[in-house]
Amino acid sequence: MQIFNTMSRRKEEFVPLKDGKVGIYSCGPTVYNFFHIGNARPFVVFDVLRRYLEYKGYDVTFVQNFTDIDDKMIQRANQEGITVKELGDRFIEEYFKDAQALGVRAATHHPRATEHISRIIDIVKRLQDHGRAYEVNGDVYYDTEAFAGYGKLSGQNLSDLNSGARIEVDQSKKNPADFALWKHERPGEPSWDSPWGKGRPGWHIECSAMSTEYLGETFDIHCGGQDLIFPHHENEIAQSEGAFHKPFVNYWMHNGFLNINNEKMSKSLGNFFTVRDILQKYDPESVRMFLLSAHYRSPLNFNEEAIKQAQASLGRLYAARDKLSFLLNKAQVENLSEAEEEIKQEMQTYIGKFENAMDDDLNTAEAMGALFELVYAINTKLSGASSKKMLNFAKESLIKLCDVLGLLMKKEDELPQQVKDLASRREAARKEKNWALSDELRNELNAMGYSVEDTPQGQKISKTL
Repeated sequence: MQIFNTMSRRKEEFVPLKDGKVGIYSCGPTVYNFFHIGNARPFVVFDVLRRYLEYKGYDVTFVQNFTDIDDKMIQRANQEGITVKELGDRFIEEYFKDAQALGVRAATHHPRATEHISRIIDIVKRLQDHGRAYEVNGDVYYDTEAFAGYGKLSGQNLSDLNSGARIEVDQSKKNPADFALWKHERPGEPSWDSPWGKGRPGWHIECSAMSTEYLGETFDIHCGGQDLIFPHHENEIAQSEGAFHKPFVNYWMHNGFLNINNEKMSKSLGNFFTVRDILQKYDPESVRMFLLSAHYRSPLNFNEEAIKQAQASLGRLYAARDKLSFLLNKAQVENLSEAEEEIKQEMQTYIGKFENAMDDDLNTAEAMGALFELVYAINTKLSGASSKKMLNFAKESLIKLCDVLGLLMKKEDELPQQVKDLASRREAARKEKNWALSDELRNELNAMGYSVEDTPQGQKISKTL
């Protein structure tokens, strides 16, 4: 498998640190609100990365943090008259509701910043001991000029940053690019004891502490949105390598931006949507499919037409699964015929194309193309005459590839008795050539959310999306 490494700016062969094991850290949300549709893209994309590595046989430790102490959290908690912890607990619970709806699996570990204060303090002390951090009136800053590699991920030039071009000047800092590791206590804010007095951690140090706690001082993959490259991930590298004197991460992966109707999402433009907003209007699995419809490093444009296209494509996947289940229930022949051996080989080429696309820097767009070639073969080459072994192979292959993408999440439910009764009455009406009653019963089934297809093997009843 090849991964585009942001650090080297090229594709590299993925070689994990330990045989058969992969450690991944993915930046999670700051839990002061519902997460927005832009956040959903890395959550879904890197969930697929984890799923595909597991498909390839790796034992994956996947860590996604919660930032549960932050200026925005403090401000909102004070506005609501609750503690920061109460606010964090609430929106962590809401995160899991929306993430689960999108098919994002829970991480192996979901650490919270406030539960790792002692480790944060330990790393800040290390940096101070190594001459890479300094204290000013209870605040501790990272000295960017003391780390020779600063800027290597983002390509930023430290001398340009120190000119103040992109960094707000703070007179207490040695250099404009220096950033806070520890902030002294302020009225109305949570605080913890430290060697520099009461205070709280800066944002960047939290991820250095949590990632290395669960994955070690050097680990395989760190991922997140493109907007985190600078300063957040740049600062993580400086902190972690400055504290531990070894490479921090071997592969950096960053997803591209998501736009709304070809415009950057922002509250000022009125096009800022939380996932909770989106899921009130659109099917969650269709949203997930849309988020995977382009290569993860490419920009992606969210609009109603794109979601409708994703929903239609998703419907084709469910229709193929339903067809296979229906044919399996009616199949009379057990073993593969000679002709079916050729069909099976053809389907295996589509599975290989899917894997090749995923091996090429997680190209979900091309992988979906291969998946729909498999669906086309199912629809055109399998019928009521197909053997059970052929149908089982096709169904298992379809489900296995869809599972890598986190699709076909809805289980094949037993038809409700009312639906079965209507279907039986309709079948009887057709035998009696009572077409008017047959159409009336079809309309009743449609109104209940079930489609009806008449096949040589009988009625095929499917739940619509």
